[in-house]
Formats: sequence, C-alpha cells, structure tokens
Amino acid sequence: MSDGFRFLELIFFPVVTVFLVMRLRSVLGRRTGKEQRRDPSAGAPAANQPAPPHDLPGPLADLAKPAIGGDTPSPLAAGIARIRQADPSFAESQFAAGARAAFEMIVHDFAAADVATLRQLLNDEVFANFKGAIEARRKAGHTLSTTLVGVRSLDIIEADLQNHKAMVTVKVVSDQIKVTQDAQGKTVEGDPTAVTAITDIWTFSRDTRSRDPNWVLVATHGQS
Repeated sequence: MSDGFRFLELIFFPVVTVFLVMRLRSVLGRRTGKEQRRDPSAGAPAANQPAPPHDLPGPLADLAKPAIGGDTPSPLAAGIARIRQADPSFAESQFAAGARAAFEMIVHDFAAADVATLRQLLNDEVFANFKGAIEARRKAGHTLSTTLVGVRSLDIIEADLQNHKAMVTVKVVSDQIKVTQDAQGKTVEGDPTAVTAITDIWTFSRDTRSRDPNWVLVATHGQS
C-alpha cells in the first residue's frame, strides 16, 4: 500500500466512523425536546377493556394480545408497557431499527478491532470482554475478517424496567462469513467461501431518568 493511499485512509475512515456513530444515535435513541406528557384520561379504554397495544409491528402485535380466555397481556407486552410508562417516547419500531444498526456496527468494529467506537456502544463489562478478545487476537498475530451477508430477522423477545433502567433483549439471526488468519495470511479458522447462519441474543439498556437517549449493549449470547 502506498504512503499516499495510507494518508487518505487515515483521513477517510475516521470520518466514516464518526458519521456512522452519529447516524446510529439518531435511530437508536433521540429526544427532540418537544415531548409532552400524555393526558392519563385521553383515549382511555372502555370499562374492563385492556388498552390497545401501541406501535407493535408484526409479530409483536400478536405477543401483546391476551391469552385465549384471559385478560392478562404477555410478559413482553407488560414489560414494554412498563418501559413506556417511564419513557413515553419509547417506540418498538424505532428501537428495532436502532438495534439492527448497532448490531451491524458492533460486528464490523469488533472484527476491525475498533475499540474507540465500541467503547461508545457497550457497557463496561461487555467492552472489557470485547477488548480482551481483540487483545488476545492481536498478541497471537491473528486478524479477523467478518462479512455480514445479511440480517434475516431481528425480534424483540424480552423487555422490562429494572430500577429505572429499560432492558430490551433482541434475537438476531444473521448470515455471516468469518475468517481468522495468521500473520502470514494463512487461514487458521473459518472458510472464506462458507456462509454461516448465526443466532445472537443481545440485551440493550438505557437509564430512563437520563437525558442521554442512547442505549448501550449490556449482555450478549450467541450460537451458530
């Protein structure tokens, strides 16, 4: 690689990273400063009738429905209701879009060993785990290449409010190509021609009392 190209690279890629982080923040969480408290009596349901689910797209609408023969909402719908009570601006569709953007960015930045960007998206514990894995990879002289072929699905599977902290867990099914190479460029793990379906369970959190609208990744679990 020429010195001239590396100079352009040093300018271009940080600019792209800043743009992506700002774009992610715009979809994962943002307040306009114009939010209004809802009138508790406005749009109240008729007596003995459950309130209709708010902004529950696709399968989430079914999860919000009471069980047959009962009037108790699902645990997911109840958790979302508690989050929305603490933060009326919370919307599942907006959160899902932001979670997907965060997933794509974190997968890319972990492979690229971009700890600066990861620091902004992860809590202390998850960041320490990611950074430790990156450091171990560096000491071994290995590099990781991850190609995110596509995200098949992203579903909210759990939601709750714990001590003012909103906790939302998503299940992400994606197709990826992962290849680890040594310092000589020899493949030590993975197959550059094999696409693997991977299921990740990620939990995001946000303090509903904070003015910061951004969510951070607080727990991960994955399986191939």
